[in-house]
Amino acid sequence: MDRRAFISGITAGLLAAPLAAEAQPEVKIARIGYLSGNLAANSRLREAFLQGLRDLGYVEGRNVVIEYRDAEGKLERLPALAAELVALKVDVIVAGGTPHALAARQATRTLPIVFAAAVDPVENGLVTSLARPGGNVTGLSNLAQELVGKRLEHLKQAVPGVSRVAVLWQPGAFGDRTEKGLRKEAEVAARALGVRVQFVEARGPENFDRAFSEMTTARAGALIVLSSSMFVNERRRLVDLAAKNRLPALYPTRESVDAGGLMSYGPNLADSFRRAATYVDRILKGAKPGDLPVEEPTKYELVINLKAAKALGLSIPESLLKRADEVIR
Repeated sequence: MDRRAFISGITAGLLAAPLAAEAQPEVKIARIGYLSGNLAANSRLREAFLQGLRDLGYVEGRNVVIEYRDAEGKLERLPALAAELVALKVDVIVAGGTPHALAARQATRTLPIVFAAAVDPVENGLVTSLARPGGNVTGLSNLAQELVGKRLEHLKQAVPGVSRVAVLWQPGAFGDRTEKGLRKEAEVAARALGVRVQFVEARGPENFDRAFSEMTTARAGALIVLSSSMFVNERRRLVDLAAKNRLPALYPTRESVDAGGLMSYGPNLADSFRRAATYVDRILKGAKPGDLPVEEPTKYELVINLKAAKALGLSIPESLLKRADEVIR
């Protein structure tokens, strides 16, 4: 090859290199807003969501950016935090529970919103129906009224001699219809099991001491904690108060048992957050939230903490232990 041909080849190669580089398709970076009531308290749920994304090929920092907004346990901050995510023009907002989703929906009627564990999303006005949500919101529901009766049954088996059970609930966590349904379900189950129920309300953590005082004054022998984002965030304090007052308690999610509580029965929250990633993926690929049916729980788990039982002087029947999905020893 002579000198002129060599130089021509080099020049052509140098000119072709930028063209080849320009021909490479750009990797689209998805932007997800993650609205949390308390990231530190619910890191397991965030990790479950991230794992769901990884299973679908999304890697944080490579082809997806996640904008986190954390209320740090102060749920009244959620509306302002949701508005920040809307201002950032994220592609989709992931909102954990009902208050998160309501705050996001208040902030936007156009940006897609996916909730991971909303209570009665139809009555709360998040969606038109489970099959056809309509609007810009969809996701996973985590409340089944029949669970209240099942929880009472499990608690009665764990504490056979109990005659009065307190039921801790948060006014406003559910719609009126749901609240009435839960009370009725509890009362029906209680009559069938031969126990009385005492409904005790707590609107916020500042009401916990008063609520437990009411329970002990009425001589409640056990406690059921109903579903609530606030109760999940404050689970360690609830567990401590139940232990202090020597009340065997059953909680709606295993996170409370991990914090030292006695028992839990309900949907697997981590699984719900993992499945929320599927909704996000479909929306990023062009699906409309209003066309994606709301899913109800597919996994319910009974978790029993024998360490907590021993501290309370309880001997959990072998028949109940065999039905448990996990026993913490």
